[in-house]
Amino acid sequence: MNYEDPACPAVPDGLPLFLTVPEVAELLRTTEKAIYIMAGRDRIPGVVRVGRRLLVRRDEKLAWLHRSRASSPKEATRR
Repeated sequence: MNYEDPACPAVPDGLPLFLTVPEVAELLRTTEKAIYIMAGRDRIPGVVRVGRRLLVRRDEKLAWLHRSRASSPKEATRR
């Protein structure tokens, strides 16, 4: 991922390389249960399973969020 690209947001300070389910849930503003369901359906990129533990690669998650963001109504009218 190219963090030099001005269209790409910088990595937030303090985020570890691998995010836990509670951290991903907070980032997406959803529940931990929803994260487990999304991971089980392969809807979250960068999922790594270590035994029974589920972790998510920070860089892949942030890149996915950046790619999948929706334009605001103001942005859509400008185009």
